[in-house]
Amino acid sequence: MPRPLRTLGALLLTLGVLAGIAGCGIFGDDGPTETADAFLAAWSRGDDAGAAASTDDPSAAAQLLAEARTALAPTAITTQLAQVRTATDRATASVNVTWDLGQNRRWTYLGGFELHPAETDTGWQVRWAPTVLHPQLAAGQRLALTTDTPDPAPVVDRNGVPLLAPTTVVNILLDRKAAGDLNAVARTLAAALGPVDPDITARSIVDGAAKVPDGQAYTVAVLRETDYNGVKNAIYDLPGVRFTSSSRLLGPSAGFGNQVLPPVRTEVAAQVDGVAGWSVAAVDPSGGTVTTLAETPPTPGTTVAVSLDRTIQSAAEDAVEAVPQQAAIVAIQPSTGDILAAAQNDAADTAGAIAFTGRYPPGSTFKIVTATAGLERLGLTGATPRACPGTTTIGGRPVPNENMFDLGTVPLATAFAKSCNTTFAQIGAELPADALTAAGLQFGVGADFAIPGLTTVTGSVPPAEDKVQRAEDGFGQGQVVTTPFGLALAAATAARGEPVTPQLIRGRTTETVTPATAPDQAALAQLRPMMRQVVTDGTATLLRGSGEVYGKTGTAEYSQGGVNRAHGWFVGYRGDVAFAILVVDGGSSSVAVRIAQPFLAGFPS
Repeated sequence: MPRPLRTLGALLLTLGVLAGIAGCGIFGDDGPTETADAFLAAWSRGDDAGAAASTDDPSAAAQLLAEARTALAPTAITTQLAQVRTATDRATASVNVTWDLGQNRRWTYLGGFELHPAETDTGWQVRWAPTVLHPQLAAGQRLALTTDTPDPAPVVDRNGVPLLAPTTVVNILLDRKAAGDLNAVARTLAAALGPVDPDITARSIVDGAAKVPDGQAYTVAVLRETDYNGVKNAIYDLPGVRFTSSSRLLGPSAGFGNQVLPPVRTEVAAQVDGVAGWSVAAVDPSGGTVTTLAETPPTPGTTVAVSLDRTIQSAAEDAVEAVPQQAAIVAIQPSTGDILAAAQNDAADTAGAIAFTGRYPPGSTFKIVTATAGLERLGLTGATPRACPGTTTIGGRPVPNENMFDLGTVPLATAFAKSCNTTFAQIGAELPADALTAAGLQFGVGADFAIPGLTTVTGSVPPAEDKVQRAEDGFGQGQVVTTPFGLALAAATAARGEPVTPQLIRGRTTETVTPATAPDQAALAQLRPMMRQVVTDGTATLLRGSGEVYGKTGTAEYSQGGVNRAHGWFVGYRGDVAFAILVVDGGSSSVAVRIAQPFLAGFPS
């Protein structure tokens, strides 16, 4: 039966509509789609030349795509073809583009481009224009990425006083090709900069510049602005030398707190540095911004507080500065465990962080531990009579007092105050094998801590089955080693009466890896007057005018090349500040006591 004419007309109308829709790409000729896909795939995988080959101007396309990749340095470019609409002789592609610029920076926009049949009738091509890269990019323009770095937030001490603060520095850069006579320029630079940094020499400058690739500048020095101003006139007009400035987080002076603040700076970098802002702009040939295409403002960092006390730190720095030997001071607050100060002089810095990890025999400072073990294990008291001959022999090992002084039989407190080696060697020999190990751990020697921003060692006191070793350990020789940090912790424990957990960065808790054990309160009640007598009537009377100081001196002997030498120690506390002072190869404890005097005078008691 023939179809009604209206039905046939409807069918023809439907086919016409479908044909029109197909022209918009619903069914579409997929030639433009394949070309768009090929262009985007090559661009996304970093093949700018391959992407440009899909355009009608490969040379211009390759140049602009490569310039953009160099300028923005993306870690990835992701594209998603959203739609291709086609007509007889042209097509339009819509594309979602995302640039991953690293450091959590992502730039996303909707772009697009036109396509047209190739003149050779071999398919389709992308019609090249700068808008292919970004819809707002015009002829003669290019993309540029700018970073806006906020000034770092300060690191402050326990009282809010800055220890590290944003400071303007000047980078002195040298382009060896532009310098002409490189040796002459290097000599002039070295003459000006050597007094600021003795490591800078004409030879170091020439050698350093030689290692830098052509076209790049060698960083000769980074100076505080104040130091730069002092040498500017001598170096500003040198050929090949240029200057840039920036802001860095620096201490109040070069070297201040340099065994604590640099690792703290590294530990808290993410907090104080904040997050840099960034922007992408279309710029003209001279680099001037035409249009800002994306912008994220910087996020400032936040202030970090640490346990250091700038006044006490400064006192420690000043006290060790003039000492010719390696010298270090560590101070800890007994009531909180806060590390109040840690200072080393330049000589000590060459050996590393000796304040925290330098292991040395403690000498007679270890009599704090030996006396405690005797009080606990042997029933001694400060009044117990003990022999202090000028010399004694234990298991065939002769043990002398310094300069062979002989006190006869005296109360234990007197033997402690006068530092009788013979007395404490005998006590050590009388103790069980593990007694000094256990007593040392009561004072934190042998404890271990994971302190954020700091590496520390307290020392070790190995058990001694051998009687001679126990005797040697008893007066801080033998196998015992400690650090200034470990002995400061011991002094803090004596003052507080319970284990002390060291703290440094506020809000970042110290993990106790190996805990100290609780000291015996009765023993401490006997020990403290003995430590006070060291200052009032013993080996540290120089400190009588320094307030109510409790302490113990130590001369730690060692042999080097057949020559007998000695380190000098003084450890103690005054009020809520406990400390340890070490002078490496100081000869005797007297040099450490002399350092203690200006240190204690540098802050209120």
